[in-house]
Amino acid sequence: MEPTGTIFFFSVGVTNFGFDVFSVAVPASPDDVSASKLHERRHTDGVSVNFNAQFADDAGDAVAFVSERTGAAGLFLTRPGSERAEPLPAVEGSLFHDRPTVRDGRVYFVSAHEKPPQTFRSWAAVYAADVGGGEGKVTRVSPRGVVDMSPAVSASGELVAVASYGDRPWAFDFQALETEVTIFRAAEPARRIVAAARGGWPTWHGESTLFFHRVADDGWWSVFRVDISPETLEPSGAERRVTPPGLHCFTPAAVGSGGGRWIAVATRRKGRAHRHIELFDLETEQFSPLTDLLNPELHHYNPFFSPSGGRLGYHRFRGAGAPGDSVVPHLQPVRSPVSSIRMLRVNGSFPSLSPDASHLAFNGDFSTTPGVRVLRSDGSKRWTLSKEPNLFYTTWSPTERGVVFTSVGPIFETPKATVRIARVEFDPSELTDDRDEVNATLKVLTRPEAGNDAFPAVSPCGRWLVFRSGRSGHKNLYIVDAARGEDSGDDSTIRRLTVGEWIDTMPSWSPDGSLIAFSSNRHDPTNPAVFSIYLVRPDGSGLRRVYVAAPEGSAEADKERINHVCFSPDSQWLLFTANLDSVVAEPISGPNQFQPYGDLYVCRLDGSGLVRLTCNAYENGTPAWGPASAALGIESLSLGPPAGEELLGHFDEPFWLTCDV
Repeated sequence: MEPTGTIFFFSVGVTNFGFDVFSVAVPASPDDVSASKLHERRHTDGVSVNFNAQFADDAGDAVAFVSERTGAAGLFLTRPGSERAEPLPAVEGSLFHDRPTVRDGRVYFVSAHEKPPQTFRSWAAVYAADVGGGEGKVTRVSPRGVVDMSPAVSASGELVAVASYGDRPWAFDFQALETEVTIFRAAEPARRIVAAARGGWPTWHGESTLFFHRVADDGWWSVFRVDISPETLEPSGAERRVTPPGLHCFTPAAVGSGGGRWIAVATRRKGRAHRHIELFDLETEQFSPLTDLLNPELHHYNPFFSPSGGRLGYHRFRGAGAPGDSVVPHLQPVRSPVSSIRMLRVNGSFPSLSPDASHLAFNGDFSTTPGVRVLRSDGSKRWTLSKEPNLFYTTWSPTERGVVFTSVGPIFETPKATVRIARVEFDPSELTDDRDEVNATLKVLTRPEAGNDAFPAVSPCGRWLVFRSGRSGHKNLYIVDAARGEDSGDDSTIRRLTVGEWIDTMPSWSPDGSLIAFSSNRHDPTNPAVFSIYLVRPDGSGLRRVYVAAPEGSAEADKERINHVCFSPDSQWLLFTANLDSVVAEPISGPNQFQPYGDLYVCRLDGSGLVRLTCNAYENGTPAWGPASAALGIESLSLGPPAGEELLGHFDEPFWLTCDV
C-alpha cells in the first residue's frame, strides 16, 4: 500500500522571498553609472517566487525564468505585452527545474527527476527541448550517471558549459561545491573537456572564453577566467583570477557575443549586509556599483546579460506593497510526487496536529515572533497562544484538545544547558474568529537542574511524554508523566529509556503506541554530523536501527544524516528529513542555505520503499503527518486571496558567507 495522509512541514525562509526578475540598461561607460540614469524594468508578474532568469531574445524583452507558482520549481517565459507567463517545455512531474537558457529555438535547463542508482548522488542533470512549433520532447543532455548543474550555452548555441560532479558521488561538500567546469559541444555531449578542475557557475564570453567562480586560496569567493581552443575545446592557457581579494564575488555573467568591457558579478563587501550586483571593468579592473544605487537595503541575485549586452537582469525581493502576491500564506500547497499524500508548507516551524486534525500548533519566528501559535488546519485563521521567548518544538496531546507540549530554553545547546519540558494549556472554545490571542498557561514539567530537556512526544493514550534529556551528561531519551511531570521525590514519574555516550534525540511515538522512533549517532558517537533512525519499544526492548541509505555493513549506511522523524497515521511509514541525495543547485546562488540536508523522505519501518517527497534548493524539515481529512478546505482557499501575513522579504544570507576572511 502507498503512504497516505497530509504532511505539514517548514522550509527555512522560503515563504518570505517574493522574488521577481528585473533588469536595467547597461551603461555605456563607468561615467554613466548613476542612480538617475538607471531605470529598473520588471519582467515577471509577481506570482509566487520567480528567479534564475535568462533573456530569451536579443532585445532583452523576453525572459525565461524559474517560478514556483505551480507548487514546485517550473520553467516559464514572459514576453512584452503578455499579462501571463507561459510554461516552457519541461519534464512533467519533476519537482525541480533550474537555469533555463533559450538558444535558437531550444531551451536548456536543469531537472532533478531521474533517480540515480545509489544514494548520496545528486539528481541534477541538464536537459533540452524545442520551444514551440515542435513536439516539445525533452532529451537528456548530460550523459547517464553524470551530475551537471548551472548550464551556460554560448551565443551560437553550439557550446555548453556546466558545473559538474562528473560521475563521482557527492563528497558531502555543501558551502563551496567541489565541481569541475566542464565544456562540450551541444551536438556531442558525451565528449567532455574539463576546463577548470574546481569551479562553478560558468558563463560564456564569446565562443572561446569562460568566466566562473570559486573560493580562492585566500578564502575570498572570486571570479576566474579560462580561455579555450575553439577547435579542440582544450584550455589554451592557465586559468587567471579576475576579481581581487577583499570582497566576495560570485555568480558571474558575461556578454555571450564576446562584446563589451563588462562582466557582472554578485558581491558581498565588508560592512555591507546585502548582496549586490556590480559591474567589473575588464580593462581598468574597477568595480561600478549598480543595484546598490537603486535598492541598497535589498539582496540582489544572479545577474545575466542580454545576448547583445544591452540589458542586465537579476532577481530580487519585489518589495512590500509591490504589485503581485503580497502575503506569506499561513499554509501553502506544495506539489507531491505521491498522489495519495497532500503536502502543505507551514509559515512556522515544528508543526503538530490537534487530536481531531482541525488545528495546528507551531512555533513562530524565534527572534521576532517567538512563542507558540495555533492555526486552523485549512489555513484560514491563526491565533497566538504564548509570546514567551525561547519556546521551541510543539506536540499536541492526542487526548486533550487544549494541551500542547513544548521546550523552554535555548535551542541546540549542550547537554547541561537549562532547557525544560512544559505544558501549554488553553481553552479551545476561545479559538474564535473575533480574536487573535488566546489565554494560555505554561506549566513546567522538568527540573531546571536536570539539564537539556527537549523535543517531547506524547503517547497515544496521552499519559506519557518521551523526550530528549542531557541530565546524565549525554543526550538520551526519558519518559515522564504528561500531567504531573517530574514530581520531586516520586521516581515513578520519570524513567530512562536509552543509555549511552552518544546523542539520542527528536523522538516520536507511533500512533498505535507500539514504537518510539528517534535519531541517533550511536553507530558513530564521535561524529556529531551523522544521524540515523532507530526504533525502540516504550519498555526499552527491541532497539534496532532502520537502514535507509544502504544495507547494514556498507560504508554508505553510516553517512546518513537523518532528523525530524515521525510516523504515518497508520504507524506503517516513517517520515523524516535527510541528506540522501546531495544538492541540486549551487548553494552560493541562493539565500538561506543553513544545512547540508533538507529534503523530506518516507520509508517503511524496515527501511524499504524509500520515496523522496521534496526536491528543491531549500532546507525542508520539522514535518508532521496527519490524516487525509486534515486541511480539506485548503483547495477552496487557494481560489481567493490567501490568509497570511505581509510579505516583508526579510531573510538572511548563508550563515557561512562572511566577510571575515
